[in-house]
Amino acid sequence: MFETHDALSAQRHRSHIPRGSKEPLDAYLARLAEAGPEAIRERLHEIDNEWSIGRATKAAAGVLVLGSLAASATRSRLWALIPLAAGCCLTQYFFSRRSWLEHLFHHAGFRGRAEIEQERLALRALRGDFKCLPTVHDIEDPEAISRLEGEGGIATEPEETKLPAQLAAKEALEAARP
Repeated sequence: MFETHDALSAQRHRSHIPRGSKEPLDAYLARLAEAGPEAIRERLHEIDNEWSIGRATKAAAGVLVLGSLAASATRSRLWALIPLAAGCCLTQYFFSRRSWLEHLFHHAGFRGRAEIEQERLALRALRGDFKCLPTVHDIEDPEAISRLEGEGGIATEPEETKLPAQLAAKEALEAARP
C-alpha cells in the first residue's frame, strides 16, 4: 500500500531520461515523448529548476561583489577592485546581451532563457496542454454545420492520426521557436 522512499526514488529515476551532450533537442524530445507523460512531467520539473545564463551571470556578479567587499573590509583595499570588474561585466551584459562571463557560462553548459522556454513549450505541446485551446483558425459556422449534419454529412469529429514521436517533437519545437 505505501511505497518506501527507495521505491519512489527508483520509480522517479526510471522516468528520468538524460540528454546526450551532442544529441539534438528534437531527438531528445522524441525520446521523452516515446517514454510517456511521466518522463515529460519529470523533465518539466527539471526545467523549472534550471538556471539560465542570465541568472548565473547575475548571481556570479553578486557573489563577486559581496565577497570582495567583505575581503576589502577585512584584508586589503585592493579587493575593492573586483566589484568594479563585476560591475563592468554586468554593464556589458545589460547593454549588449553578450559578455565574457555569459560566454563562460554558456561553455559550462548553461542555456539562455529563450532556449529553456522553447523546450518547455515544446514539452507542454507534446504533453497535450494546448490541445483544447481555440485558435483563430477554429472559427465555426453553426448554420453550415447543422446543414451538413442534416444532409447526412459528418456529425462527429474524425479521428486524428497520431504522429510519430520524432515528427511530433520537430513540429512542437518549431512551433515553440521564438
